[in-house]
Amino acid sequence: MKPRHAFYAQSGGVTAVINASACGVIETARAHPDRMGTVYAGLNGILGALHEDLIDTGKESTEAIRALRHTPAGAFGSARYKLKGLDENRAEYQRLIDVFRAHDIGYFFYNGGGDSQDTAHKVAQMGAQMDYPLVAIGIPKTVDNDLPVTDCCPGFGSAAKYLATSLREAACDVASMARTSTRVFILEVMGRHAGWLTAACGLAFEAAEAGPLILLFPERTFEPHAFLQRVRQNVSQHGYCVVAVSEGIRSADGKFLAESGLRDAFGHAQLGGVAPRLAQLIRDELGFKYHWAVADYLQRSARHLASKTDVRQAYAVGRAAVRFALEGYNSIMPVIRRKSDEPYRWRVGKVSLGQVANQERPVPADYISSDGFAITDAARTYLRPLIEGEDYPPYRSGLPDYVRLKNLLVARRLPPFTS
Repeated sequence: MKPRHAFYAQSGGVTAVINASACGVIETARAHPDRMGTVYAGLNGILGALHEDLIDTGKESTEAIRALRHTPAGAFGSARYKLKGLDENRAEYQRLIDVFRAHDIGYFFYNGGGDSQDTAHKVAQMGAQMDYPLVAIGIPKTVDNDLPVTDCCPGFGSAAKYLATSLREAACDVASMARTSTRVFILEVMGRHAGWLTAACGLAFEAAEAGPLILLFPERTFEPHAFLQRVRQNVSQHGYCVVAVSEGIRSADGKFLAESGLRDAFGHAQLGGVAPRLAQLIRDELGFKYHWAVADYLQRSARHLASKTDVRQAYAVGRAAVRFALEGYNSIMPVIRRKSDEPYRWRVGKVSLGQVANQERPVPADYISSDGFAITDAARTYLRPLIEGEDYPPYRSGLPDYVRLKNLLVARRLPPFTS
């Protein structure tokens, strides 16, 4: 029997290592040509399936696919596009199945976070309802580290390493200038409801030296008076203060401090700008000179400083997705299971998509200090292995040498899609 083809798509915000997962998928599929055909990648994520924009990864060389392992962002394009429920808009799911049928696609690999795992779950259900044989496997990805069940999410370790490094370096700068210049530096990091990246910033200082650092978590209500008091205390004791704040911190009334009033494609409130708001508060109430920065895309795209652990895990879940599919599993997601802390050991397991779809995992209470401004030893034990090791990309002319794929599309076989 002729092997059926596979469809792979990247979803949501990209990371420094999502292409390593793509590399794992494609290289593993190529190693089983008798059981899996060509891997088609969706141009701009799931939109590639809806509009029948399928990239033929079989046209890419072995060297180009291998180079995905050290190339950041989404090599095939990603998208923030949420499919509606099966009962709300069956036309989109019908279209997906029609495209898969037209190109003899029997495997669906969707690389993303909680919303993406929900999509993969729904696609699996739709295939069953339409009596179309389709194996749907989710592949975990998110710098937010908020997927449940898995010990960590590929993408997080590298973003965590970049942020902890950047904050440590910025703190050195501020400490050297504080006497006559900036007293307070504020770094705004991603994290709507889960403060994992904020927690990672706690690694910038050793536990015994954490005095100048303040962490603000979305898991804790922001209290202006307590915050200002700690800033004043840090400047008095150390001469300066460094703050890492999640974009998703909320006031006592439950509102985001940085909510713009806009919504993204998933219906989430668009955030951004909490750092300058805190800076304004510090200037008005304490009069300290400040600087602030928003890590923004830099934290999720910094492949030059990727965690070796993260790269290995990203590749491993991509490879495992194909292996699980060939073993007959359906509607599951590979997960990282921690076997030990010291030395850090892990393995790849699996979980049903229903257990992770649309779920969020916040930072546990015992990872945050009692005053809410620091991480605990338990958090350090969890975080440290995830940022360990270096996996530098090749350099050319002094800069990282990243691959750009040809991304050749296959011929369409269906009429254009209109939603």
